[in-house]
Amino acid sequence: MFDVKLFLAPLPKICYTAKNNGTMLEEPMSRDKYIVYFISRTKQKMTQFIQLQLKKQQLDELIPSHGNILTVLYENGDKMPLNEIAKRIGRDKSTVTPLVNKLAGLGYVEKVAGQQDKRVTFVQLTERGYALKPRFDQISAQVHETAYRGLSPEEKEQFLSLLKRINQNFGQSLADAKESSCHDS
Repeated sequence: MFDVKLFLAPLPKICYTAKNNGTMLEEPMSRDKYIVYFISRTKQKMTQFIQLQLKKQQLDELIPSHGNILTVLYENGDKMPLNEIAKRIGRDKSTVTPLVNKLAGLGYVEKVAGQQDKRVTFVQLTERGYALKPRFDQISAQVHETAYRGLSPEEKEQFLSLLKRINQNFGQSLADAKESSCHDS
């Protein structure tokens, strides 16, 4: 079961200003808004933690987003179409392309034109990319150990389930908004 004490703790002095009959009031942020705040702050801290680990491993030429691409390649074979990598990490191809270009420039991956369709760009690991895997796995293990420290297996499952539901809610709202904007045009 998820530790209820986390949600009963006093809220920090995060305030918003509201008008009440022309008078400005300071009120604590409601708990439901605080959840979104914590998700954002946690992502920031995790990114900083990963950057620190990369620096410790003397890999400060890499950024956390490169890890998403490398993970997909490590887990799904050494060669994949660029658009499939983008799809699996939940990013646009236009966002992934410069990240792949940077990895290619550093010698971790190479871009290869498709044999049957030259318009398809494949990304594949190089020897240097394969050699990075043990250090990459070590950083990933540190991230997971830090993130889940003190959580029971049940708490991890419940937390993941809740995050997935929040993610699905935003995904559905985005899809609805896109659908609505298509009909408005």
